[in-house]
Amino acid sequence: MSHPGELIIEPKSGRPANACVFILHGLGADGRDFEPLVPALPLRSGLEVRFILPNAPRLPVTINGGMVMPAWYDIYEMSLDRRVDTRQLVASAERIQELVQEQIDHGIDSRRIILAGFSQGGAVAYQAALSFAAPLGGLLAMSTYFATAETIELAEANRELPIEIHHGTFDPVVPEALGKAAQQRLQSLGYPVRYQSYPMAHAVCPQQVGDVATWLNARLG
Repeated sequence: MSHPGELIIEPKSGRPANACVFILHGLGADGRDFEPLVPALPLRSGLEVRFILPNAPRLPVTINGGMVMPAWYDIYEMSLDRRVDTRQLVASAERIQELVQEQIDHGIDSRRIILAGFSQGGAVAYQAALSFAAPLGGLLAMSTYFATAETIELAEANRELPIEIHHGTFDPVVPEALGKAAQQRLQSLGYPVRYQSYPMAHAVCPQQVGDVATWLNARLG
């Protein structure tokens, strides 16, 4: 699996980063998909955040007739329980963990690193964050599902990781039932989870952008 690079957006103040937010895109997109979100987030003064938007590898995707496209993992069928290539998903999560470790090695406190993901990227973010060996700052799961809920080895360091789940009430791609199932599973495991829904499809809406900024300011402020 080749590793296409990542888009890195440094703090606009020009000062060195003191926090880092990873955003993982959805199926068929790339890191640029969330580039417009970064300047739209009203982050508080003094919060110098480096945003890292990695690109998924290009893989044949079964549900799309085997077409090769940016994908964190293959999806075999779109049934409600989403049969996916868990091995590829875990490999993608391990690559994200390597990128997180690079930021720690460059001096960013692990508790000031947040993982966010949309759709497929959110499933990878769940796996990467909840199995990471050092305590992270938070996990933002957008329009996604907890694909590895039955197989993940949870890291003790992140057993109290704050998790924010956002989902559209009209999502035709990842039904909201999957977002709620993730919330219930995580709460049953003892994680602090907050769930928010928005009157939208499989997307990001302006109200949500404000809520993301508020959450980032609270987690990193």
